[in-house]
Amino acid sequence: MKLKTNYFTGSLLLLASLLAATQVTCSLATRNVPSQGPSSDVLPQPADPPMALFGYQPHPEATRDFVRQLARPSIRQAGPGLFQAKAAPRDVYLYRALYQAYEEKFGQPWQVGRQGIGDCVSWGWAHGADIHLAVMYKLGDSADWKPCATESIYGGSRVEARHVTYGGWSDGSYGAAAARWLKDFGLVFREPYDQVDLTTYSARRAKDWGNYGNGGQDDDGRLDDQAKKHPVRSVALVKTFDEAAAAIASGYPVPVCSMQGFASHRDEDGFAAPRGSWAHCMCFCGVRYGRRPGLLCLNSWGPNWIDGPKYPDDMPDGSFWVDKKVADRMLAGGDSFCVSGYDGFPFRRLNHANWVDVRPGSNSETQYALAP
Repeated sequence: MKLKTNYFTGSLLLLASLLAATQVTCSLATRNVPSQGPSSDVLPQPADPPMALFGYQPHPEATRDFVRQLARPSIRQAGPGLFQAKAAPRDVYLYRALYQAYEEKFGQPWQVGRQGIGDCVSWGWAHGADIHLAVMYKLGDSADWKPCATESIYGGSRVEARHVTYGGWSDGSYGAAAARWLKDFGLVFREPYDQVDLTTYSARRAKDWGNYGNGGQDDDGRLDDQAKKHPVRSVALVKTFDEAAAAIASGYPVPVCSMQGFASHRDEDGFAAPRGSWAHCMCFCGVRYGRRPGLLCLNSWGPNWIDGPKYPDDMPDGSFWVDKKVADRMLAGGDSFCVSGYDGFPFRRLNHANWVDVRPGSNSETQYALAP
């Protein structure tokens, strides 16, 4: 049971924190279609620079403690079969599974949302879970697909996963805390529950749950029980480009926490140049080889924070490619994990010919089918 604080004092602290946060007003949800974008209860701040929307707070000691508790902590230990494939590496675009699963579920195209406070860790992990679950769904290993509620991951990573009563009103979390939450508890989805309607993302709710934990102040553990019905079975540390590439090739995205910043324009190959420092979490969900190897990075600042050419043409708005050496540097921080709905990380032979390796100009937007 979560303990209570003085409501008036908590409300004043919440209001002060929200006024300081960089947020926007925009109503994206319609009917029963989940929205990961800013909701109408977010306080307006005109012309917000997305660069203020970070929220990664490294906690090396706690991260090392969590990794030590894993029976097979690294992806090479947890998924040795991923590194034994003899076929030549192929380009992989896992977001296409998400595109199809979302459109089948809600009858409209998926669009990246925009975080409203410094809850980026929950967005990176929600993207990882959403994409992996979409792959499982298209492989026939899951009977249904639903998007995850970021507020649950955020609150759970700040309170329950850290075994504390309150998370505080400041923003931020770290990768291992999210990994512990998803593994020890699980996923709560973007849908109505008896105690709360999570169909639409709410920055106010994320701020509140960041202090009180998953479900909020008076939840009494009810939403924790819902999360435990849908645990992520396996997580594993990823520390190099090659490890991330092997995981992605079998359908396991990599939420990546790092201090690396990037330009807001893609070059002619779809890459963003490394620039400055971001205390940020995003998600690696694609890999390419050829003359310029890289990982596709999905951000959580909406579709328009970055511009420039895409590769392939259907890559998500708001995403960009990261060069191999930059990805190595990001992953070397030791707080990035891949996620799996299986026991471990079995090699999955995705249908590369039909959906994974499609070049620009080849009707790539219609080729989303996965096959075992």
